[in-house]
Amino acid sequence: MEKVKILKENRDFHRLYRKGKSLVNPLVVIYYSKNNNKETRFGITTGKKIGNAVKRNRARRIIRAAFYEVSPLLNGHYDFVFVARGKTPFKKSTDIKKVMEKQFKENNLI
Repeated sequence: MEKVKILKENRDFHRLYRKGKSLVNPLVVIYYSKNNNKETRFGITTGKKIGNAVKRNRARRIIRAAFYEVSPLLNGHYDFVFVARGKTPFKKSTDIKKVMEKQFKENNLI
């Protein structure tokens, strides 16, 4: 399996918000951009609208688990930022995985 790194720098998140492409869904918003590194990187944001800390952490865990399953299928190296939506903490990682696969296929990332 290819190594996946975590995006931590605020400037990386802002770069994707400004210059990246976005895929919108009721469960998750995905910002992505091709990178020149030899690795795929991702970050997750969960706002206060999602709910309390328990719900925000659950949303992050679900998105992370789904992305780790989908990431080996990617062709090329990308930076991703996943933004949790209000429904995210109430779904399972398999639901999020299906959304990711569908969005990635439609945009030729897989």
